[in-house]
Amino acid sequence: MDIDGEQFKSRSHLTELAVAYFKKEGYKVNSENVKLEGHSGVARHFDLIVQKGRLEQGVWVRDWNRTIGVNVIINLDTSSEDVDLSSPIMIGEKFSDHAKSYSNRRKITLLTKQKIGSFR
Repeated sequence: MDIDGEQFKSRSHLTELAVAYFKKEGYKVNSENVKLEGHSGVARHFDLIVQKGRLEQGVWVRDWNRTIGVNVIINLDTSSEDVDLSSPIMIGEKFSDHAKSYSNRRKITLLTKQKIGSFR
């Protein structure tokens, strides 16, 4: 139970950092902790929905002490497509080479905790 509490605290802190980062970068943060029903009928969860101009993007925040693999990026991509959000954003500690490669092909933005934490 303590581990979950710690994980929640740190994730919520990273989400707060992300909100501050997006606002500084000129995004409007439309909502946090959102569930949207996709065309597939599956409920899709996003930590944030941000908007810049007319482009609305789904954001996943994963504060894990390990590398984020391509399977997580594919799930974000699938979830975003299912609810008509383009160019999703993933925030995490570090990303595998396969995750980076897939993200480049699919126009998915990968942001590290270090990048969003050092913008100030």
